[in-house]
Amino acid sequence: QVQLVESGGGLVQPGDSLRLSCTVSERALRGLVVGWFRQAPGKEREFVAATARGGAGTYADSVRGRFTISRDNSKNTVTLQMSSLKPEDTAIYYCAASSSIITSQYRNQNQYYYWGQGTQVTVAS
Repeated sequence: QVQLVESGGGLVQPGDSLRLSCTVSERALRGLVVGWFRQAPGKEREFVAATARGGAGTYADSVRGRFTISRDNSKNTVTLQMSSLKPEDTAIYYCAASSSIITSQYRNQNQYYYWGQGTQVTVAS
């Protein structure tokens, strides 16, 4: 059973940076595709970014150029570095993982088997 634990959320001001971490337990990260999703109040959960097994990143248009996803297989950790944060980035951020997902489906949350509990990110002045 794969368990995902997010950390690093908090309250920041517009323009600030924040780093989220997702630690994967019980299974080597190397064999997993890991994605970040977010859900704002009253909205559906949406794709943010994903990292392939080889480390390449895929991003939603709304965060490309501001967010960077990376992975450290030796530490079983995936990091989402967020910069130039905006109020519209406020949401609960979820880490998700899958061992069998093709590149074209990285944005599809239904393709991810394992989910973390989420961490709150609030961007407000």
